[in-house]
Amino acid sequence: MNLQFKDEDIERIGTVLGVNPRRMGNVIRFELQKEDQNRKLALEIYPNSAIGKKRGTLVSVYTPTAHLQLHFCTGFVVSEMLGELTFVGEESGKISGLTVEREGGCSLYANVDREILSGDFTTLGPEVMMSGIALSLTEQVLPDTSPDRPEKKTRKSGHRRPAKRTVR
Repeated sequence: MNLQFKDEDIERIGTVLGVNPRRMGNVIRFELQKEDQNRKLALEIYPNSAIGKKRGTLVSVYTPTAHLQLHFCTGFVVSEMLGELTFVGEESGKISGLTVEREGGCSLYANVDREILSGDFTTLGPEVMMSGIALSLTEQVLPDTSPDRPEKKTRKSGHRRPAKRTVR
């Protein structure tokens, strides 16, 4: 499923990060700089971009020491309370997420088994627990894949989504 960013999504991202978005062609860019913490970060969203032979949403984060990318982003979750947002993508039961913080931090979790998101975190080692907890927030934007849950097509996009589930 190709994520379509609406103007209100871009505004909400900017509000949570505390910066105004800049549009440059097909790119939406957010620049964060925290002088007191010596942090600098740029978030770029490329909606509906060519990624190989397919099209999808690409999310890139640039810092002075790293460049992180999430290909085929299928959803995002905003946490105003934590001052962060997490972009997520799923392929064959594996979840990847890219979290960007208002204070200029970022985290990448890749190839995480989906079952970890709703499992008992206390049974996981501390090195695995963090990814499960961080990505569990994204369950609301992931399609429900349980076999007893019927799916229905949405009228506007033709994409399949779980019945009785509302994502905002």
